[in-house]
Amino acid sequence: MGILTYLLGTIIILNIALGISIVFLERKDPTSTWAWLMVLMFIPILGFILYLIFGKPISGSRIFTWDKKTRIEVKTTVQSQLRALEEKRFEFKDEEINHFSDLVYLHLRNDDAIFTQDNQVIIYTDGNEKFDALIQDLQKAKDHIHLLYYTIRHDELGQRIADVLIKKVNEGVQVRVLYDDLGSRSMKRSYVKRLRRAGVQVEAFFPSKIAKINFKINYRNHRKLAIIDGRIGYIGGFNIGDEYLGKYKRFGYWRDTHLRVVGQAVQNMQARFVLDWNQASRDHILYEDRYYDAVSAGNVGLQIVSSGPDTEWEQIKNGYIKMILSAKKYIYIQTPYFIPDESLRDALRIAALSGVDVKIMIPNKPDHPFVYWATLSNSGDLLNAGAEVYIYQNGFLHAKTIVVDGKIASVGTANIDVRSFRLNFEVNAFIYDENTAESLALAFQDDIRLSTQMTRKLYERRSLGIRFKESISRLISPVL
Repeated sequence: MGILTYLLGTIIILNIALGISIVFLERKDPTSTWAWLMVLMFIPILGFILYLIFGKPISGSRIFTWDKKTRIEVKTTVQSQLRALEEKRFEFKDEEINHFSDLVYLHLRNDDAIFTQDNQVIIYTDGNEKFDALIQDLQKAKDHIHLLYYTIRHDELGQRIADVLIKKVNEGVQVRVLYDDLGSRSMKRSYVKRLRRAGVQVEAFFPSKIAKINFKINYRNHRKLAIIDGRIGYIGGFNIGDEYLGKYKRFGYWRDTHLRVVGQAVQNMQARFVLDWNQASRDHILYEDRYYDAVSAGNVGLQIVSSGPDTEWEQIKNGYIKMILSAKKYIYIQTPYFIPDESLRDALRIAALSGVDVKIMIPNKPDHPFVYWATLSNSGDLLNAGAEVYIYQNGFLHAKTIVVDGKIASVGTANIDVRSFRLNFEVNAFIYDENTAESLALAFQDDIRLSTQMTRKLYERRSLGIRFKESISRLISPVL
């Protein structure tokens, strides 16, 4: 009895100490704070363990460090562009971008996101087309290949990619592959060994130091980047796996959005890869001109914007809000998960109430049940403000796309949810180009034909069971 009393007292003291830490020291947002306090209150022992795994913030902010030459060049360019914008002398090749100079300024100031305007962009919404193009570019590589994917599987597509990479290594091309340890947890170790034996450099982001135990499991590198010879870059939502080609019956056709970029923006994509690689590997990539050998190829304006739990600002979310508040005609959003925080929800509500045509598209099936029910709940809330919600019926919708007024757009890896904004390491391309934005808007309109509209009347008819699932999922959504 004495031992049990002692253990109970210890648990209570630990819970109180942890609660004080959450409230006063870690300074989480109020919603997340209350969610964790409830977890500690109702499941004290398990809650403590869950917090250590999922709730503990990353200590320190210097997870990623620049080499001296890269840092100097980036900071010099950023400061030059900031001054030019402040003094109203920045030369935009497209005069329309002047209307969005404050968005450009925001990303420069918050994320050192250099603005480039000599890019060519090709949009892929089909996995087969995206990976056919990527493999063709990989096969043409002459100097180096850098791949970063949240999920890499050892299935048919994964083997196709591996075959190409091994072939290129044998031709003298330097190949590096970085994957997220959690996102690629189903990947066989034999797959990695095969690549390494062939000479491919492979690293995991935040790997488990103890088998099956990883106290950084909540912080995932959700980025997807491919850079070939420093001249071609890929960014978007597709991972490497057969389901992204529509080969899994559970999901059916996989609708996503990915970009192929040629131009100076590839330098910024490369810099992002180098930072992530140097965090994961002891074999650091130092500055060499061959890694930044980008060539001008078009006239599309781009900023490559990163965000993650290591930074003070939620850069991508702030960019989304700025885009939403700039809208005059319409906002089109595609996202597999729609769990906005109060600031983004208010921005969308204000836009809809102001007469802006707000359309949101979500999938018709869950890949994560709690997230799915929270998505339905948050989508339903915006119906009262006049937003339109569409449920994609032609398979699984995984695209992370925002288009505003056919003028600007964003495509990348960040979902509209708390996890993407605060916990994951993400990267998005913010696009300042009417042709590209209109192409993305047309793709959205085509998808509406493959969707059903969730009206206010239909939403109110949902069963008590669904309402219960929504309420529970929404309550725990800050810690999902």
